Amino acid sequence: MLQRRFVFPSVIEMNYQARRRVGVNVYLIDGGDEFILIDVGFLEDTVVVLQLIRDMGYSFSACKMVVATHADVDHTQGLARARDVLKCPVAAHPRSVPAIESGDELFTFARIDAQGISIPMPKCRVDVQIDEGSKIQVGPHEIEVWSTPGHAAGQLAFKMGNLLFSGDNIFRDGCVGAIDAHHGSNIPDYIASLERIRDCDAEFLLPSHGPIFRKDVDLLNRTIDRLEGYKHMSDFGTCAVDWPLMDAWEDELIRGDLDF
Repeated sequence: MLQRRFVFPSVIEMNYQARRRVGVNVYLIDGGDEFILIDVGFLEDTVVVLQLIRDMGYSFSACKMVVATHADVDHTQGLARARDVLKCPVAAHPRSVPAIESGDELFTFARIDAQGISIPMPKCRVDVQIDEGSKIQVGPHEIEVWSTPGHAAGQLAFKMGNLLFSGDNIFRDGCVGAIDAHHGSNIPDYIASLERIRDCDAEFLLPSHGPIFRKDVDLLNRTIDRLEGYKHMSDFGTCAVDWPLMDAWEDELIRGDLDF
C-alpha cells in the first residue's frame, strides 16, 4: 500500500502525494471511515487521482462527496467519471450547477475559439447545492462553506480549523484566477473575497493551483491594491467599473484643449 503523505492532519493533496505535478490541486479530507474530495481536475487527472486513492488503501465506497470549487473545466472535466466510479454525490454552488450539468464549453473555458482550444466537457449531475453557510461533515471534521465570488460567481472556499481551501482566489505569488467578462468575473466581488480571506483567522491557504502557503497579509494587501487598480483600467473591459481617461478626455474636449 502506498504511504499516505498528509500535508496537514487529515489532509492529502494529490500533487504532493504523487511528488509530481498531476494537475489542479485535488484535496482529500480524511474523516476516518469516510472522506471527501475537493475538485478532481481534468479527466486525465481524475484517472490518476482515483488510482492514487486506491493505492493509498482507501475504499471508493468511503467517499462521501466530491465538491467542486467552481465550474471551470480544469477543475470539473473529470467530475462525471469520479461520480460514476465513486458512486457518491457531487456538490457545487448554485451558480456553477447549470454549466456543470449542461457541459457548457464556453462558460467553463473548455472551448476558446480565438486560441483554438476545444476539449470535451462531459455533463455531470450535481446532487447537492452548497452555498455560504453550508456545512460539510467528514468524520470528526466540520467544514464551513464560503461563497467567494470574483473569479467566478460560483467560486467556493472551504474553512477547516486554521486551514482555508481557497480555490482560485489567491496563489502564493500573489496572482489570482483569471478575470474574464465571459466567465462572469466581478472585480469588486473579488476584492471583497480577498479582504475576507485576509481578515480571517486561517493560518494556511490551500489553493487550487500551485503550492500551499502560509497566509501572508502583506501579499494579500498588494493583490487587493492591484485589483483596486484593475477596476479603473480598460485592460479588463466590461469587468472594469469605469475608465477615468474617458472622463478626463471629455473635459478636455469641452475646453477645446489641443495640447498634445
